[in-house]
Amino acid sequence: MIRKVYDFDKTIFAGDSTIRFFRHCVVKHPRAVFDMLASLWWFAGVKLHLVSKTQAKERFYRFLSHVPDVENEVLAFWAKNAHRIRHWYLECHSDNNLVISASPEFLLKPICQSLHVQLIASRVDPYTGSTDGLNCHGQEKVVRLLEAFPDTQIDVFYSDSRSDTPLAQLAKKAYFIRGNHIENW
Repeated sequence: MIRKVYDFDKTIFAGDSTIRFFRHCVVKHPRAVFDMLASLWWFAGVKLHLVSKTQAKERFYRFLSHVPDVENEVLAFWAKNAHRIRHWYLECHSDNNLVISASPEFLLKPICQSLHVQLIASRVDPYTGSTDGLNCHGQEKVVRLLEAFPDTQIDVFYSDSRSDTPLAQLAKKAYFIRGNHIENW
């Protein structure tokens, strides 16, 4: 049974892990920047409701094709960025916690394993950027949670984003994160 559920980026991790990982990769593999630049039009398309968030992110993730050993880059990234896990989370987390995030599963898996927490995240191929299913965002987080844990009951939920309102509504208690400040939802 899941007792506490957390969003990841800007909630328990200070920043956006996907953007930080992209920056990490571009330093070693500069050609990846071209795929990011091409994806800017796709993100504009999301704002104009012309393409889905999943399509735009899949276009962005094409930068991974320029990274020859993604798994080792992920490990190198966490070696430099694990300190960005917020101290308030480290003080209160337990093994029956769940992280649910729109970030790619391959990126968050190592840090979640080291924190001994379960993970639900966007399923992205680490070499092609192809997405398996929808981006794990908004209502899709609820769908994925109930697929993995049909009888789950959330005691406490933490997030920095109002797009997580569907999950907050499932919780007995929800908190909104603003930097290091925790507020009632």
